[in-house]
Amino acid sequence: QVRLVESGGGSVQAGGSMRLSCAASGYRDSIYCMAWFRQAPGKEREGVASINIGGDSTVYADSVKGRFTVSQDNAKNTLYLQMNSLKPEDTGMYYCAAHWRSCGWRLPFSYDIDNWGQGTQVTVSS
Repeated sequence: QVRLVESGGGSVQAGGSMRLSCAASGYRDSIYCMAWFRQAPGKEREGVASINIGGDSTVYADSVKGRFTVSQDNAKNTLYLQMNSLKPEDTGMYYCAAHWRSCGWRLPFSYDIDNWGQGTQVTVSS
């Protein structure tokens, strides 16, 4: 079983920065791709960024390109999401996700995900 625990959410003003972390534990060898999703109230959960484990290939949603950076620290079994130039529309619950196959060159869909974290709230005020 894989356990994912997010941290680092909170409130920030527009234009600010925030870094989210996701600690993975359990049977990590099954994970080939990790991703960040977010869900705003009344909206569907959407993929934000993904990274293939052990590689450098990353994919971003158009809405966050140039502002967000996903990275991994394999020694710490931790995934990060650095968010800069935050906008009010970035507000939502952010989820860490693990996929047991390579994500390839596209963001995973929700139905691709094998393990979810509990989520961390990000609120950006104008």
